[in-house]
Amino acid sequence: MPELPEVETVRRGLKKLLPGREVQSVKTDWPKSLQGSKADVQQFLLGARIEAVHRRAKMLLIELSSDYTLVVHLKMTGQLVFQSDKERFGAGHPTDSLAHKLPDSSTRVEIAFTDGSRLFFNDQRKFGWIRLLPTPELEHLPLFQKLGPEPLDPSFSWQQLRAMLQRRPNASIKAALLDQTVISGIGNIYADEALWGAKIHPTMPIRSLSLVQIKRLHGELISILQLAISKGGSTDKNYVDAKGKKGSYLHFARVFRREGQSCPRCGNAIIKLRVSGRGTHVCPVCQKLKSPRAAKTEANQ
Repeated sequence: MPELPEVETVRRGLKKLLPGREVQSVKTDWPKSLQGSKADVQQFLLGARIEAVHRRAKMLLIELSSDYTLVVHLKMTGQLVFQSDKERFGAGHPTDSLAHKLPDSSTRVEIAFTDGSRLFFNDQRKFGWIRLLPTPELEHLPLFQKLGPEPLDPSFSWQQLRAMLQRRPNASIKAALLDQTVISGIGNIYADEALWGAKIHPTMPIRSLSLVQIKRLHGELISILQLAISKGGSTDKNYVDAKGKKGSYLHFARVFRREGQSCPRCGNAIIKLRVSGRGTHVCPVCQKLKSPRAAKTEANQ
């Protein structure tokens, strides 16, 4: 599943293409791919103008002039492809659909605009979805209320991170970072990278973290995400960036998928563990797991 940097890269591409276009028609071949009543689609999607493209956590929000929003979750194999007479824009799972004639067998939703351009939502495995929802109600829906803070929001402070983490004092720090109710948009790649940067072992209980460690982790989360966005996201095998080209972040990764290679900080071999059911990459020296007594002493400092 794409993480925050991949979705943010897509958002930045779409915001240059979609605003101002008016929806003329909508087709779908899989009901679950476009979720919303026929009456709502007729009244609030057809004839509506796209106002803006936002992101919340790992979801895209396409805001409409009708006071409704298309919420898009690409999941594992989703794609968004914009096509006009002048340009083609593809993002998502890197199949031939990004470049070939559309619609094809993977096309679930086709949105045609009055200027002749079209937006295709392709999804081979049918796990992704688009939901038509009232814009004023988004923040009150359980889907959004449960989400933690945005790590790239200017208001996201180390104090806020600490408060969110303390809700799960007995959980490992890796598990907490992957929990979207604690912090939004962080997945396996950037959790490993941020923990390595902060010199924190991923299995360390939250109650054992010191203020210094939390402050370091806060800074690392922000810097890692910003770097990944600047590189177009990760080069994960089933995701590409907003121009249909694989991102380059993993060329600069320090620990993720570097099992057996030298730690760029200390030179020791990186190892791979299982934490919270996920493959986790660690430097056993830089991220040494302290004894409970030592961790408690450091946390109280």
